Amino acid sequence: MRRVLVGSAVGVAGSLGLGAAMLPFRSHMSVATAALVLVVPVVVGVVIGGFSAGVVSVLAGFLVYDFAFVPPYQTLGVGNTQDWVALAVYAVVMLLVARVVTGLVAARAVAVERTEEAGRLFALSELLVKEGTVDDLLRTIVLAVATSFDVPGVTLLVLNDERLEVAAAAGQSLSPDELRRLDPRSGVPVSLGTARTSTDAIQTVALTASGRPVGILAIRGMPAREADRALLRTFANHAALALERAQLRDQAMRSELLEEVDRLRHALLGAVSHDLRTPLATMKVASSTLLSPPNPLSETDTHELHGLIDLETDRLTRLVTSLLDMTRIDAGVLVARPAPVSVRAVVDDTMTSLGPQLTDHSVEIDLPEHLPDVLVDRLLVGQVLANLIDNADHHAPPHTMITVAAETRGDQVAVSVADTGPGVPPIEREAIFDRYVRFDTGGRAGLGLTIARTFVEAHGQRIWVEDAPTGGARFVFTLAAASAVPRPVTDAEPTR
Repeated sequence: MRRVLVGSAVGVAGSLGLGAAMLPFRSHMSVATAALVLVVPVVVGVVIGGFSAGVVSVLAGFLVYDFAFVPPYQTLGVGNTQDWVALAVYAVVMLLVARVVTGLVAARAVAVERTEEAGRLFALSELLVKEGTVDDLLRTIVLAVATSFDVPGVTLLVLNDERLEVAAAAGQSLSPDELRRLDPRSGVPVSLGTARTSTDAIQTVALTASGRPVGILAIRGMPAREADRALLRTFANHAALALERAQLRDQAMRSELLEEVDRLRHALLGAVSHDLRTPLATMKVASSTLLSPPNPLSETDTHELHGLIDLETDRLTRLVTSLLDMTRIDAGVLVARPAPVSVRAVVDDTMTSLGPQLTDHSVEIDLPEHLPDVLVDRLLVGQVLANLIDNADHHAPPHTMITVAAETRGDQVAVSVADTGPGVPPIEREAIFDRYVRFDTGGRAGLGLTIARTFVEAHGQRIWVEDAPTGGARFVFTLAAASAVPRPVTDAEPTR
């Protein structure tokens, strides 16, 4: 109503103002010219106040036109038939103009409203396509409804074990009694849809996708404008599709994870069985031979078989212990406890433990005289070196040399084990340290190298393989020099 009054006032004032402005030029103007000028206040009145204001503006323009520009002047009388026709045409044309302008203004308003709604829907839908978890999407949906549609409270419920459970909420939460009434088994009817009700009434909007329910929006009150309620229905459809997509993506990820876990489990079992099979088979053959009564053995042969069983038992024990240590490191239960130690001491310990196994190869030790001590867990690094030497023993040709060397590289010491075997192709040099990789070509792999990498990385260092200068493979790993790591100050050590 206020717009109508304002539009009417502007139309009447415009007609009077333009009439007064044209009055001094009346003798030089035709009746038609005055009528055309008086179209302007009618259009302005319609734009501001609508068709009703336009009718008032037409009436005001008609009176000004008749009073000031149709003879006899200063009266509402009309002198001849031609002037009556001009007045009638003016009235009809102005009413048509008012109607057309009203339609254009209304169409423009609808277009602006539709543009705003499309922009709001695009902005809301854009929130739904962002990558995230289902929980993030649920929170996004309720927050978008609460803020965009200005409702007191929004709660999103999903079906879990045939019961509706609150998945996300924004604004005023539902009371326990309201939640009970929303339960389908309560027998209490609930308002469904987006029809306008009282401000505090709880209404539900179903979220369905592909013909199945994915959730329910419980909204306290509804937007006052029908356009907002229609936009809410559209957004609910988009939200249902986004929620279904997120749920399907989570299910797919869980399925992929289960498949990956199953694959890794089978691969781990394969790797463990591969590394355990050799010592177990050797022990079984030796023990079966010792227990075979028809074939008496000499004392030398018996002693050799006992030694072989003892040797393979030690190898098996080291493998199982290393595997358990690797698992504890992966789980964060076992950590390296570094202490200063010389590289030569670690090498000597390793050679002492491996001595009986290296029957087909000789080992050359190449350690500089002034090699600095390293800060390592002696047992773990010893196992790294033992696994690398054992790996070279398995892949190098019989009666060839295995070289253990070390050199200083800045604040690190690089320890290497080189052999004259077939080497490692560049494409396999990263994969051979993977516990779940086996090579059909018989390439190097297995738990030994995986354990070595795990123990080296537990010290914050790295291990790699490269071509040896004389052919074959050279495995290199770095260790921190003890002199490069500051010693912690204890109470027993005075500061300077």
